[in-house]
Amino acid sequence: MRQADIYRKGVFAGVLTEYGGEYRFCYDEAYLMRDDAQPVSLTFPLQSESFVSPVLFPFFDGLIPEGWLLDVALRNTDISVLDRMSLLLLCCKECIGSVSVVSKPNTGDEA
Repeated sequence: MRQADIYRKGVFAGVLTEYGGEYRFCYDEAYLMRDDAQPVSLTFPLQSESFVSPVLFPFFDGLIPEGWLLDVALRNTDISVLDRMSLLLLCCKECIGSVSVVSKPNTGDEA
């Protein structure tokens, strides 16, 4: 299992999880209760139910750099261009825009 904390404008908003061949994004309950809570994306409206997908959600995939910056990341790691979650965790802690992706330590529940 791999997880990432998702922040919007520096505020913890939820958790993205990859496990068992699927991806889940779930908002943090405390974030949902904030008066100033905003969705991290229009494709993720504020709700307490998890969003589930068999592939990395297009919004998060779109945060991964392209072109020469992606080439730099690939040249300096053993990550495959097809391993989108690893690229997201590696490259998107301080990406352009209001959303940040911060890797959580492995839980030991690898599938």
